[in-house]
Amino acid sequence: MMILRAALTVVLALGLLAPPLATEAQPADKVARIGYLSVDVATNAHLRDAFLQGLRDLGYVEGRNVVIEYRDAEGNPERLPALAAELVALRVDVIVAGGTPHALAAYQATRILPIVFAAADVVTGGRVASLARPGGNVTGVAVITQEELIGKRLELLKQAVPGVSRVAVLWQPGAQSERTEKDILMRAEVAARALGLRVQFVEARSPKDFDRAFSEMTGARAGALTMVTSSMMFTSRRRLVDLAAKNRLPTASTFREYADEGGLMAYGPSVPDLFRRAATYVDKILKGAKPGDLPIEQPTKYELVINLKTAKALGLTIPPSLLSRADQIIE
Repeated sequence: MMILRAALTVVLALGLLAPPLATEAQPADKVARIGYLSVDVATNAHLRDAFLQGLRDLGYVEGRNVVIEYRDAEGNPERLPALAAELVALRVDVIVAGGTPHALAAYQATRILPIVFAAADVVTGGRVASLARPGGNVTGVAVITQEELIGKRLELLKQAVPGVSRVAVLWQPGAQSERTEKDILMRAEVAARALGLRVQFVEARSPKDFDRAFSEMTGARAGALTMVTSSMMFTSRRRLVDLAAKNRLPTASTFREYADEGGLMAYGPSVPDLFRRAATYVDKILKGAKPGDLPIEQPTKYELVINLKTAKALGLTIPPSLLSRADQIIE
């Protein structure tokens, strides 16, 4: 009996010194796997960096406690469905899908894995029930402001370009839901009439259509240009800005990236800010929240950026009243 007691004493002592069971330590050691779906990572590297910064602010470090599976369409949106299917096959914990085509491709690939979008219009397309309670497996930060802001951009062009009477509106059919497209075009017409402008709607279904589109604009003697931004146009922004400069068309765009590339003006939400905010959704989902229970946010930060270098090249003098409202002036 004494030998048995001694043996039990040794076993208990060793048990006290032993590390906790692996199952108890697993939650702290778990490495999250995030799928990142992009049309063109290289062109939009600043958006990826903004998302990664958002993760770092929440305690996630790539390669330490989070692994990111990147899937890059390399400028070809038609590859997005196959790339989304690859992420689903990898069984990542959550898929981050930037724009509308990204989110739709991910949604078509899975109704189970959580999807977080950073700058998409999936609300009017019927993919979610409502902003407050999206339901299903999709949530994020929605960009549903283009129909509201197109009138504002027409107003900016009216102020910045003396004597302008005709403004071209470049848009990509099918990039938004049918309801959103109709709303945007209708609001453009209403705003143009109120400003004493005429609008010329010009379609571009792919970058191959850009040269023809600008030929139509100049042929109709458009005096300025605004765009209904899509993922395709956003990724092709440098070429669009170059074509606008070549045809001497002042532009007013949705996102500041166009002005950074040489467009005249931009007014709209900050896209990097949207990607940073998407990281908070990922964090909540990784901690157990259901996407359908997380309310969809809308942009809260808007900025007016004016490129004075471009204004000078176009022979334009931006009114002081407009300059005073700018959040940033590029000189």
